[in-house]
Amino acid sequence: MKRAINSVRAAEVFGRTRLSHSFFMRDFLHSEIAAIAGMANLPDDPELAIAAGRGLCENLLEPLQDTFGRLHIRSSYRSPEVNAFGCKNRLSCSSNEKNLARHIWDRRDRRGIGAVTCMVVPWLVDRLDRDVTWKAMAWWIHDKLPYSELQFFPKLAAFNIGWHESPKRTIYSFIPPKGFLTKPGFPNHAGDHSHLYRGFPELRSAPMPR
Repeated sequence: MKRAINSVRAAEVFGRTRLSHSFFMRDFLHSEIAAIAGMANLPDDPELAIAAGRGLCENLLEPLQDTFGRLHIRSSYRSPEVNAFGCKNRLSCSSNEKNLARHIWDRRDRRGIGAVTCMVVPWLVDRLDRDVTWKAMAWWIHDKLPYSELQFFPKLAAFNIGWHESPKRTIYSFIPPKGFLTKPGFPNHAGDHSHLYRGFPELRSAPMPR
């Protein structure tokens, strides 16, 4: 049964929900769109949002933070209302249909549940002027973690990282030249890519068994 979040106290309790060792739900609720437009960025189905968030945090964010240090969360959960407003006003949001089980954590897509967050890895930012590339980070994640999708952006090498119970395993770049780095069926998809991320740290914690 869905538990509507319709009071400040209920929102406080929801925000204190622990998703993994380091992350709480409140870490993922900030939205510039919601703040400026005066909307509550809270889910209609909190339990589904929590389940999707735990998949994201336990399987992807905890291992990344253990390995590379603090992560900077840029944009994460969006309510359907917030996302629709962002799409309508061309605020870097795709349609609600495309964001089910992605930024809209509390809606399933046809494959099941999932969650996406956009983040910056300061470890990577500090090394971009030393010939460490976003592609190296992408291949490291591809080889080490059970991600569903990655999309990389030009500013600060920020990227969307998504967890899904039925992962797609696709990597796309909005950094020129735009397009897929890999996806199932590409000749570079399988195998060991460690030669592409030499000097990267070893994975320091495994994803949580589920």
